[in-house]
Amino acid sequence: MNILVTGAKGMVGKALVENLKNVRDNKYRIRPELRIKGIYEYDIDSTDAELDDYCQKADFVFNLAGVNRPKDNAEFMQGNCGFGEKLLGTLKKYGSKAPVMLSSSIQASLIGRYGESDYGKSKLAGEELFFRYGEENGVKVAVYRFPNLMGHSRPNYNSAVSTFCNAVANDLPFTVNDRSSVVELLYIDDLIEGMFDLLEGREKRCDYDGLTPVEKDDGKFCYVPLTYTVTLGEIVDLLEQFKAQHKTQMMPSIPDGSFAKKLYSLYLTYLPPTQFKYPLKMNSDHRGSFTTVLKTLDHGQFSVNISKPGVTKGQHWHNSKWELFIVVAGRARIEERNIYTKEKVVFEVSGAKIEAVHMIPGWAHNIINLSDCEPLVTLMWANEVFDSGYPDTFHEPV
Repeated sequence: MNILVTGAKGMVGKALVENLKNVRDNKYRIRPELRIKGIYEYDIDSTDAELDDYCQKADFVFNLAGVNRPKDNAEFMQGNCGFGEKLLGTLKKYGSKAPVMLSSSIQASLIGRYGESDYGKSKLAGEELFFRYGEENGVKVAVYRFPNLMGHSRPNYNSAVSTFCNAVANDLPFTVNDRSSVVELLYIDDLIEGMFDLLEGREKRCDYDGLTPVEKDDGKFCYVPLTYTVTLGEIVDLLEQFKAQHKTQMMPSIPDGSFAKKLYSLYLTYLPPTQFKYPLKMNSDHRGSFTTVLKTLDHGQFSVNISKPGVTKGQHWHNSKWELFIVVAGRARIEERNIYTKEKVVFEVSGAKIEAVHMIPGWAHNIINLSDCEPLVTLMWANEVFDSGYPDTFHEPV
């Protein structure tokens, strides 16, 4: 399959092209039935000759080209409808039966119902143009009315989320006019998966009741079902938590599939390279060091322990806390003793064979560096973040 992507240098276009390349190059293997051969990238600096060539070869067309922040409002119609006429005319000239996807906007739903805008009018005109082309030429047309999109894009342009991410990550001033203002957001990765569904003929179809897509198998429109409805205040508060993580080491709750998880991924793309690396506090003494790497709200704490040659660490027990010790470099003996039954177990572990050892509640435990000359490096996980007010840690030699 050869695929033409117009607007290939925009936020959606760049993400789509790179992910199409992953499929083409067999790096993305989740959709084994997709076979992609050629990917043709068209944008504002491309030539008419290139468009002609691409339209002759394309088996599928993603039309992502459009205008959303022109200097003159008259450019809306030219960019969002005029280019569509040029594209469809070229496809028709070569008798193409390639299915065509159109990137429209929920703003088209407002026309004649809730308000008027030149942008919405141009998007609605573009929709009508593509639907008419499909009917007249027997071509499959997939029109998506996207809500606000969330991906790496130019800040201070047309995405409040990008503006906020960039400002927080780079310590720049920003303004939130109304924290209670609600936005519906579609994350770029979810959009891309929706486009892959379309390529496989498994797109979701709908009609519209106002601004809400109503799923319908024979619906006129297509839509990506996974979106998030949040307030601007919620977005900014999460970003401030992400910003603080370098200092607090506390990772906010980011459940799988959550808005917070996707926002954090986006936020990281705005970090300046000088912040890719940040220091951790090493608590050092004559025995070695102990460094907390990461704390979480509901999944405990991760730390790195370094013991000097011959050093014994630990010698304590916990009521309820449990831990995992994982030696990644060096050789160690781990001893554990049940404080009630006096039962004792001993484990020898090393970085040559990575193993995890449970530190059981009610068992005093230690870890001994068996080397005379090399440090022992141990990754440690505790089921809860250390609380100095209630440490649940009691000295007890094994």
